[in-house]
Amino acid sequence: MSHPQHEGLSRRRVVGVAAAAVVTAGLPTGTAVAHTSPDLTRWRAQAKRVRITRDDWGIAHVVGRADADAVFGMIYAQAEDDFNRIERNYLISLGRLAEAEGEAELWRDLRQRLYVDPEVLRRNLYRRSPAWLRKLMQAWADGLNYFLATHRDVRPRVLTRFEPWMALSFTEGSIGGDIERVSLTQLRAFYDDAAPAVAAAADEPDEEPRGSNGIAIAPHYTRDGKALLLINPHTSFFFRSELHMTSDEGLDVYGAATWGQFFIYQGFNENAGWMHTSAGVDNVDEFAETIVIGSNGKLFYRYGDGRRPVSTKTITLSYRTADGGQAKRSFTTYATHHGPIVRELDGRWIAFALMNKPIEALQQSFLRTKAKDYRSYLKVAGLKANSSNNTLYADSSGNIAFLMPQFMPIRDNRFDYLQPVDGSDPATDWHGLHSLASMPQAVNPDSGWAFNSNNWPWTCAGPDSPDAADYPRYFDRAGENERGPHVVQVLSARDDFTPKALRDTAFDSFLPAFARMVPELAAAWDRLPDGDPQKLRLAGPIGLLRGWDFRWSASSTETSLAIFWGAGPHSTDAERLASLDAAVQRLTDDFGSWQVPWGEINRFQRNDGAIDQVFDDAKPSSPVPFTSASWGSIASFGASRKPGTKRFYGTSGNTFVAVVEFGRRLRAWAVREGGESGHPDSPHFKDQVERHASGNLRRVYFYPDDLRGHVERSYRPGW
Repeated sequence: MSHPQHEGLSRRRVVGVAAAAVVTAGLPTGTAVAHTSPDLTRWRAQAKRVRITRDDWGIAHVVGRADADAVFGMIYAQAEDDFNRIERNYLISLGRLAEAEGEAELWRDLRQRLYVDPEVLRRNLYRRSPAWLRKLMQAWADGLNYFLATHRDVRPRVLTRFEPWMALSFTEGSIGGDIERVSLTQLRAFYDDAAPAVAAAADEPDEEPRGSNGIAIAPHYTRDGKALLLINPHTSFFFRSELHMTSDEGLDVYGAATWGQFFIYQGFNENAGWMHTSAGVDNVDEFAETIVIGSNGKLFYRYGDGRRPVSTKTITLSYRTADGGQAKRSFTTYATHHGPIVRELDGRWIAFALMNKPIEALQQSFLRTKAKDYRSYLKVAGLKANSSNNTLYADSSGNIAFLMPQFMPIRDNRFDYLQPVDGSDPATDWHGLHSLASMPQAVNPDSGWAFNSNNWPWTCAGPDSPDAADYPRYFDRAGENERGPHVVQVLSARDDFTPKALRDTAFDSFLPAFARMVPELAAAWDRLPDGDPQKLRLAGPIGLLRGWDFRWSASSTETSLAIFWGAGPHSTDAERLASLDAAVQRLTDDFGSWQVPWGEINRFQRNDGAIDQVFDDAKPSSPVPFTSASWGSIASFGASRKPGTKRFYGTSGNTFVAVVEFGRRLRAWAVREGGESGHPDSPHFKDQVERHASGNLRRVYFYPDDLRGHVERSYRPGW
């Protein structure tokens, strides 16, 4: 029997958190583990079946007899370049970051462990995985462990030995996965009654657009009758490794791999290529649950005409203490059939539902790298384990496509799933997954091109785009952005694309936001009365902006003034003019003049291999001409002032950029931010900075004869 007076109780009134600090025994964090002789014998035998060739940009070309050998070699090569980033990614994915970085990261770890249970991965999912996938996971773990065994100077912070099942914790290589939509602040508010003085890892506001650009061009829209693909991810800098994997089992794939993963996430083989862009679909949902206390004190939640028991689970996390030791803290967590409880709203508990299919996700991520045509690519997509990414696809048969994430729950379109829906109403539940054919897509559109810039899908192929009226509203939650119309404009302007023309599209310098906003500013200035002090004071800046062609460049003083002005409010005439006054003053204070070339302000700097770099105006840096994607720049450089600096330093935006031409013989050009190596003493730490800033893509050495004459070193792992 229910007790209405107990419905909707706050979580704090229902039950407390079990918390304890316990000093742990055992090996200190980062202590190296001695490997057994059989391990080393097995690893050395596999290493003999692998060859790593580094080209003159430091890019690893890994050749193995079997796919597993190629995986062993590629993860070893990744570890050579930046083991620190590999380990950190798995500390996050396993919910163990606090063991390295302290108590403030407990909430990030707790969020992860609500969905990823290491014991379930180890004892259940790994054993259920197909034999071929287990073989790859074993090779992945062996490659990392062999690297640690042969590089005793590398001191892991926590993960001294990798186990094959760990690969199932990190199966999808996008930036900003679905789980990051769960607020750490709200999660902590729900689960932390004790509220210790330590600050939680904050949900830091970051308005720089994340996502990417992808463009596919059909053969009939090119000069030479060959399909083209632009790969242009916008991520945090140094988020991925660039490499080439080949095996005698048909693997031959080039591109970008997120650190620690054994598949190429964005890239191409000889016959097919794919670019992922963060999607604006709504395929994670919040369900507001009505909690009821039963007569026995147990927790239930309303569902239909009845009630169901709330699931509980104790999660124990370790964290690094101030003195370098380890302590533990335990949390009693809750879940309904909709998902784990992540926060409270108006007296109701909020369950968060997202895709959790690690076996299928890892299979899809690897198998698509071996797709030879659109049909085989679509067959892999049928696993429906891509939840956060659109895809731009092109192949040597001339096919192009725009596809949406394949994991798409079917829902009742009467409900607004952008808000928490009533979890007690069965009609709000997910009702299976959409078929691939039922989702918005553009396959071989007559327009001759398809694209996505993290905008809605309704313009992805110009006049041949899907119609929003034909689909439920949850297929788009992002809307249009400044880049979308810009890309459409450039793609519609010609029908004779070449690789160079596609590269030029990726770096087109027009800033549509300012083309719209600056005339409003000029009109506001015009409306000031003659003789007004502000009108006199701003005559020079207004004159400069009136004559601007709204294109960025390193030498553009207009770009600098516009960026500083655009950072302020500009909804009314008074705000527009006040923001221009403020921009002039700030530029003058920081740089001695309000006419400063944009390249003097907007800089790329890489001082060391730290994940969180400290920037310094006194240290060397390089000018970057393009701007944030916020202003409609297709190329993106997310830069801002850092503590103690006046210049802007980039930390996100264009990373691995590639243009691919498919034909009888593939051709490709690429560049990445900084350089391939994470080691400051390497010649490849920042040897691509100038190319990255100028868009001067280098030739990709895809075939053995491409590589000939460009080999820096060839070796077997550990030898």
